[in-house]
Amino acid sequence: MSSLSDSLVIAQRNVLRLTRIPEMVVFGLVQPIMFVVLFSFVFGGSMMIGGSTSAAGYREFLMAGIFAQTVTFATAGAGAGIADDMHKGLIDRFRSLPMARGAVLTGRTLADLAQTTLTLGVLAVVALLVGWRIHEGIPKALLAFALLLLLGYAFSWIGALIGLSVRTPEAATSGGLIWLFPVTFVSNAFVPTENMAGWLQPIAEWNPFSATVQACRELFGNPGVSPSDAWPMEHPVAASVLWSVLIVAVFRTLAVRKYRRAE
Repeated sequence: MSSLSDSLVIAQRNVLRLTRIPEMVVFGLVQPIMFVVLFSFVFGGSMMIGGSTSAAGYREFLMAGIFAQTVTFATAGAGAGIADDMHKGLIDRFRSLPMARGAVLTGRTLADLAQTTLTLGVLAVVALLVGWRIHEGIPKALLAFALLLLLGYAFSWIGALIGLSVRTPEAATSGGLIWLFPVTFVSNAFVPTENMAGWLQPIAEWNPFSATVQACRELFGNPGVSPSDAWPMEHPVAASVLWSVLIVAVFRTLAVRKYRRAE
């Protein structure tokens, strides 16, 4: 309970910081909205989804991938924020206080989760405006958004580890994006995996990112659910939860250990 209380105090501190720097929230909203508009109207009509090149069909196919990309790209900001706190000596002050060792990182990731929730809500409204629809009911849609937030929370621990491992916020941002691009693009987010090279398909199908996208398409009732014998594609909801829990377990352990040894 003490660890939870400490984590919530740190989370509150980071949320208050966001309210005092509103441009961080605004810029965090602009990028995913641009992705929605550009991908929808530039690539819409040129992709074969479910045997059709309908632009409306591609927009519905696209949105699960854009949602997942948005929650994972927030990882770079999380890493940069932790690196900035390290660079300014704020982490050293926290370490000198009688508080749980993992509370600083847990509080930071919880605050990032709150910002991601806001961004995802705004993005869903934009998606509805460009033609995306939910076809399987509100309860399943809420489950899909919960899976997205769980994935974003899991990836934020990777960002935390990167932020603790570099010397400057700039390096944390660059390091955070380098691995995110292959994870998001070697997946089923923007094109069907059956259109990829044969050797690349298994990589995309076992990608944790792909499992969450596949689960969201099923839960939203959107077209483009990948036909595959790979276990994550046949059981995407279970695979999404398992991947996210595994990532949290591994990278939280590594990040807290790195935090204890950080200088």
